Amino acid sequence: MRVAVAGGGWYGCHIASSLKAHGVSVDLFEKNDCLFSEASGNNQFRLHQGLHYARSAQTRYQSRDGYHRFAERYPKLSTPVENNIYLVPKEASLIDFDTYFSIMLSSGISIEKIPLKSIDHIDADRFEGAVRCQERVVLTSAARGYFTKRLNGTVNLNHAVTEVQQRDGHVWVDGVAYDHFIDATWGALPSASGESGSVYFEPTLLLYYRLREDLSAPFPAITLVDGDLWSIYPTEDPGVFTLSSVTHTPLGRYENKSRAYERLAAVDANLIDEKRRSMEAEVHPYMPGFKETFTFVGPQFAIKTKPKGLSENRACGVVANGRCFNVQSGKIDNIFYATDRILGALL
Repeated sequence: MRVAVAGGGWYGCHIASSLKAHGVSVDLFEKNDCLFSEASGNNQFRLHQGLHYARSAQTRYQSRDGYHRFAERYPKLSTPVENNIYLVPKEASLIDFDTYFSIMLSSGISIEKIPLKSIDHIDADRFEGAVRCQERVVLTSAARGYFTKRLNGTVNLNHAVTEVQQRDGHVWVDGVAYDHFIDATWGALPSASGESGSVYFEPTLLLYYRLREDLSAPFPAITLVDGDLWSIYPTEDPGVFTLSSVTHTPLGRYENKSRAYERLAAVDANLIDEKRRSMEAEVHPYMPGFKETFTFVGPQFAIKTKPKGLSENRACGVVANGRCFNVQSGKIDNIFYATDRILGALL
């Protein structure tokens, strides 16, 4: 069996690696000059258990299960977060703390309530409650090295797939015949998936900050839930964090990816400064000492693909269209869900 995979991010690399382990001949096509060049390498680098998704059970369960599988399968490609805290604010959350805690506890996620007064750096009076939960930081540099070696002889860099046709019992990918084709680009190849109208493309801007060196204790990862709130999360670079805002990180919604790239290309220093001021102003009421604790480093750019509609569902899906499979990517830990379905169909 010969299979082509488009997209050299977490989904494409894990699927290609799993197929290769089962003796399948695989060609992986990545349009950039290295793996993990797009959304898989430009995000908050967090491996979580679904605590973001009080309003989507499917996303929550996939993340919960995928978290443990990821830690077991790739133990050297992530590292534990020393102190990971979720906080429910009194006025801005769409859900009260007791309901939030009950949802997470009933989902089988291991969490613990912690006293608000025990959390440094925050204004405890602005919150209803807090929980601590184990999470991990994804080590993107290590992952890139691992899959570059693991998929040696399989990866075709600087190759953007432009044509996919099903005919004569094969899938023709840029003129070469394969038995199956897997689109792991999440909507970048609508001709292969037939699903382009169901998603939109969201260019994003995260901000990097460096923790002040004289702080005596490790700074916690802090996420406010549930709604249009913010989070600050560590990266693989010691002392460097990302700041993300549901309100200010997105830079628009676009029907095709080329328009989203154009939006990112138009970002200038003035917009970055505006976003920085807006995000810091959003954080300040909850963490008054933020600007004294962190130093701004710079921006991070990416493009996310999201399903249309008001649902908060970010679960993974796999759509079969003849000999083609379109992977509708969810969170990083959902790679196992996608791979299980593809292996079940092919092997």
